[in-house]
Amino acid sequence: MRHRVFVYFLILFLIVGVMGGSVLSTYRQFVEEGPLEEQTEIVIEAGRSLRKIAKQLYRAGIIASPSVFEIGARASGSSMTIKAGEYSIPKRASAKTVLSILTSGNTYIRRLVIPEGLTSHQIVKLMDGKYGLMGFVDKEPKNGSLMPDTYYYSYGDTKMDLLRRMQNGMQRAIEELWAGRDKNLSFKTPQEAVVMASMVEKETARDAERGHIASVFHNRLKKGMKLQSDPTVIFALTGGVEELKRNLTYRDLRTESGYNTYVVPGLPIGPISNPGYAALRAVLHPDNTDDLYFVADGHGGHVFSKTYADHERKVAQYREVLKAQKKTKTEEPEIKNQ
Repeated sequence: MRHRVFVYFLILFLIVGVMGGSVLSTYRQFVEEGPLEEQTEIVIEAGRSLRKIAKQLYRAGIIASPSVFEIGARASGSSMTIKAGEYSIPKRASAKTVLSILTSGNTYIRRLVIPEGLTSHQIVKLMDGKYGLMGFVDKEPKNGSLMPDTYYYSYGDTKMDLLRRMQNGMQRAIEELWAGRDKNLSFKTPQEAVVMASMVEKETARDAERGHIASVFHNRLKKGMKLQSDPTVIFALTGGVEELKRNLTYRDLRTESGYNTYVVPGLPIGPISNPGYAALRAVLHPDNTDDLYFVADGHGGHVFSKTYADHERKVAQYREVLKAQKKTKTEEPEIKNQ
């Protein structure tokens, strides 16, 4: 260790002696606190020379002297081991610490959250706005093939690589859940499970309701009833590429489409979203109920019914709740700027 330190100072002395200056003051500048006022991220592009990297760090306010950084890098033998990538530099990091970070290869890890229930088109659009993800998506993956989750990536990772990770995640989840599925379900294939889960995902965001809504869909399929799920109508109208910014009409419910479950019997012809793990689990382990109907309760949840007569009463109650909410909103005093 002592021999290594001696060699380090000898090389440093020779370099500084050639360039002019004090070995002690140069070393002190190399190890003392840097000027960076808050943690920041910086991208080191592949193929950049040490001199250009030093100037880049200086312009970013990370180091106080490009020449001191360059001398320290050459003296320590690290001038050729700086790795390309995005790095997180802590507040007040010394030039020596910055050099250690850039040679470690421990790049900054970014996070991308994919919410449950998005279509593949929406997921690709979400990725387009994420800094550091590279490349293009020539063909959007099929709906139902991507697993919603939190994904971590580094600067320079490609969108296609991240999509493949989402596809692998969905495949693993389906294989795991399908193997332990309940008996006597209303469908026969894993793909049909994904289709129903995509509907459950769009019907409710409440985890406690997913199994109950799944039971309604199973019960209706077993009785040969149409599923009559409003989200399938919305998908038939929009293709999952945009939001429907209005209420559905009776005319919408008659839209001719293989996705419209008011028109076609059974499940729609494909998934209408990318369901999460909880929705997949719910359709493969549905609640044990006799319910055939559900309607919103006006407070973010749903109420369920076994008979159509009871369902009609609850629909009427829901309309009264909406009417009261609309009246309350209308009667709220206008807030004016003081």
